[in-house]
Amino acid sequence: MNRRQLIQSLAIGIPGVLLSNKLSGFQSNHDGTKEFVEKILAGPFSPTWESLANYQTPEWFRDAKFGMWAHWGPQCQPEAGDWYAREMYMEGSWKYKYHIEKYGHPSKFGFKDVVNVWKAENWDPESLVSLYKGAGAKYFMALANHHDNLDLYKSKYQKNWNSTKVGPKKDIIGGWAAAAKKHKLPFGVSVHAAHAWSWFETSQRADKNGPMAGIPYDGKLTKADGKGKWWDGLDPQELYAQDHQLSQNSQNNGTIHKQWDWGNGVTPPTSAYINKFYNRTIDLINKYHPDMIYFDDSQLPMWPISDVGLKIAAHLYNKSIKDKGKLTAVVTGKILNETQRKAMVWDIERGQSNKIEPLPWQTDTCIGGWHYERGIYNRNGYKTAKTVIHTLIDVVSKNGNLMLNIPVRGDGTIDELERKVVEDIGIWMKANGESIYGTRPWKVFGEGPAQQKSPALSAQGFNEGKGVPFSDKDIRFVIKEKELFATVMAWPAEGSVLISSLAEGSSDYPGKISNVQLLATKKNLRFERNSQGLKVYFPADQPEASYANALKIT
Repeated sequence: MNRRQLIQSLAIGIPGVLLSNKLSGFQSNHDGTKEFVEKILAGPFSPTWESLANYQTPEWFRDAKFGMWAHWGPQCQPEAGDWYAREMYMEGSWKYKYHIEKYGHPSKFGFKDVVNVWKAENWDPESLVSLYKGAGAKYFMALANHHDNLDLYKSKYQKNWNSTKVGPKKDIIGGWAAAAKKHKLPFGVSVHAAHAWSWFETSQRADKNGPMAGIPYDGKLTKADGKGKWWDGLDPQELYAQDHQLSQNSQNNGTIHKQWDWGNGVTPPTSAYINKFYNRTIDLINKYHPDMIYFDDSQLPMWPISDVGLKIAAHLYNKSIKDKGKLTAVVTGKILNETQRKAMVWDIERGQSNKIEPLPWQTDTCIGGWHYERGIYNRNGYKTAKTVIHTLIDVVSKNGNLMLNIPVRGDGTIDELERKVVEDIGIWMKANGESIYGTRPWKVFGEGPAQQKSPALSAQGFNEGKGVPFSDKDIRFVIKEKELFATVMAWPAEGSVLISSLAEGSSDYPGKISNVQLLATKKNLRFERNSQGLKVYFPADQPEASYANALKIT
């Protein structure tokens, strides 16, 4: 089957007879031992970049534009922000000091013990997903595991360290999945656990100073050490995965970022570690049938030291075809070359592209920290709805989607400041959603001073908030069928805007303009068009959430 035939087949669906049932088997290791390994579904996709490059982004994802994410797990319990499980073991850091004050020394109360006190006692997934849908989200994603290596579902291969056995003793992913299904939202899972191997190396340390100097933290504990403790019978190494030598420069806390692609002196993970991660992820897919998987990896998990990430992607794509009759699945990765961007959706973390991308992409960001942080709440440091909506409009104009995380407290609730941000997003989306959903990029994404000073991407993203603020001189464009939407990124102080891209005789818009409507009010506006541009006169009364004003042009 050539590329054109494959693409045609994916568009119309592959008959089920071409797909085999899931198989399982044993794999021989270099040391002669055998390990059980889940097998991928057979189908049109094979676990190679060349085969996966035949992927086409499903229309539901392209139309949805806006999703919400619950990046929630045991690291939210201390309310001290992201990467808590790593940084609580970094002597002298604020999280280390916070941990000692709140819980005690990490040689006596480690992250496994944080897991134990996390109970998620007030978690109501249906209520939260309902809130997010009401705010305009068209898909929902939940954290399946983080770098802390705890599976937040009934895990066949992380059978002791998962949320149904320790901590809240609840199937977190199962609860989120049921809520998304009830509200008819595509459901995604985010998978981060590939990097626990090196990320948790801080737990192997000991203090260098003070009265506890030289006393190891709990990262090397084994099952035998648990007698008489709450974790009696459990092996902490199944969670920490630290029965290995430290990576080169492991004491340098910044080295972890340079080793994210499994290079620069990282201690190579064992085949058992790699296969366990693979089995856990295949099990997650087979149990919960996600429409989307977000991988917190440079490309796919374990690449380039292993092909298990390729196998996982091929399995999800083939399973989607088998279950749905056509390919509807989405996989995301972060630092992708041209071939890899064809094989999956490019995700930009906390940042935006500076141009219209030829293929659909996504930015993921958060109104605060990835994990809940009480300090952000105390200083009222969340992004505003205005900032979120401006990001969404800009991203959509460049062929992208926005995935927005709302940090969840350890008990399973969001605070009142976060709820207000979500509700305010919903106000704008209800009035202007027509200019977002189902749209496609126009010939140019926009005009105005903000685009002329767009900051460059750094690594996997991280350019958000570094440009100049949007003003009424900044316009963003999208199209939907025969209608053009031009969104003015502030209420014009002078009562009118001049859109130069729509000047009379413009090669981008040579046709006539018969009507300009302010989408939020559905009222037609007076306009003039000449060689300088399209001048639109705004009414005296501003609609609610007038920090971005979509004009519907026909």
